[in-house]
Amino acid sequence: MDKELALELIGNKQFAALKSDLQEMNPADLAFLISELDEDEDFSEKQLIMLYRILPKELAAESFTYMDSDTQMKLINIFSDKELRYVIDELYIDDTVDIIEEMPANVVSRILRNTDPETRKQINELLKYPKDSAGSVMTTEFVYFDREMTVKDAFERIRKIGLVKETVYTCYVTEARKLLGVVTVLEMLVADEDQRIEDIMETNVISVNTHDDQENVARTMSKYDFAAIPVVDNENRLVGIVTFDDAMDVLQEENTEDFAKMAAVMPAEDSYFKTSVFQHAKSRIPWLLVLMLSAALTGMISTRFESQIAMIPMLVSFMPMVMGTGGNCGSQSSTLIIRGMALEEIRLRDFFKVIFKEFRIAFLCSVVLAIVNGARIWVTYSDPELAIVIALSIIGTVILAKLVGAMLPMAAKAVKLDPAIMATPLITTVVDSCSLLIYFTIATNILADRLQ
Repeated sequence: MDKELALELIGNKQFAALKSDLQEMNPADLAFLISELDEDEDFSEKQLIMLYRILPKELAAESFTYMDSDTQMKLINIFSDKELRYVIDELYIDDTVDIIEEMPANVVSRILRNTDPETRKQINELLKYPKDSAGSVMTTEFVYFDREMTVKDAFERIRKIGLVKETVYTCYVTEARKLLGVVTVLEMLVADEDQRIEDIMETNVISVNTHDDQENVARTMSKYDFAAIPVVDNENRLVGIVTFDDAMDVLQEENTEDFAKMAAVMPAEDSYFKTSVFQHAKSRIPWLLVLMLSAALTGMISTRFESQIAMIPMLVSFMPMVMGTGGNCGSQSSTLIIRGMALEEIRLRDFFKVIFKEFRIAFLCSVVLAIVNGARIWVTYSDPELAIVIALSIIGTVILAKLVGAMLPMAAKAVKLDPAIMATPLITTVVDSCSLLIYFTIATNILADRLQ
């Protein structure tokens, strides 16, 4: 069902047909449809709650998790206490925490007021962990066994509590809350039902600490192809797990943040349309000011060579090409290095290895570009000296730009900064100044006779 059909059925009060179509939808698709309808100016809050209430309870609660925070807040404000309690009871703890973190204080108070004491305790424990840590994205709803259990006992436990746990495919073995091993449902299915869990569990367990960075947790899961990874405290006690769906959300969030920084924009919490014009401007102005002031250096260099420009005006016409080529080369290198560091293909210990490789790449690129441009200028202007100036300037600029583009992100990482801030805008500004200096220095020396 699409938005137009839903609005038509609501407008014609064909609620039976609407309910029949909606209950066939996937919860994620249903949530997207409801959020789309909520953004429509002609769709009222009364229609929103009516639409939600005609859904089967289980489907309504499951789709609630996938809705955007604005729609969730509207529904929470309209819900009766009974409805809110039912939705919260159906949510996994980590999803409830995610919702709470997006809500204003009055809505949070109402949510917590309608949770049972045990759930409230778990929510408060998760909220205590630092933002962007493994503890902040983990769930405490997992299946664990005693190592003395048999496979038959383990399946009985899964049947008893599995429906309220986030995943049952990977289970954990503990003793006095300490993590001893991990066992999968597949391993239990192929084992004899009288075998002890201790005999089939994997004891070489890869886990993360509650205070580990969430991005590192997601990378670890990607590296080992885990559907879930255990989270332990400093005493190796199992306190939760991070599941693959949360890891995907983390990677999406981190990539969005990196793209913003690479575009010289301060990362925003909300989506593009939900962020106000003032907030957009506020996030962009600081970097624009920094780049504008740093670009003043380019103007100072141009001023320093005013006399040379006055005597050979043609030098000005090649400035954009030299600067643009340098900026493009620098952004190529920085993008590849930043991405390589994000995927942990490139580490700080590889600094000199990277520099040597980029130098060789830069040399090959610069020679090709220099030959092409030198030949073009020689043929077009019949000026071999000017052709040599441009060719040598391009060689120097390309080599410098690629080395700067490789070094700055790694230098940022070395001083505990995000390498993404050393992306195209900043590198282009730095390279512009350096390329002009190289260009006019070479021109001054080769065209010295004309500048007398």
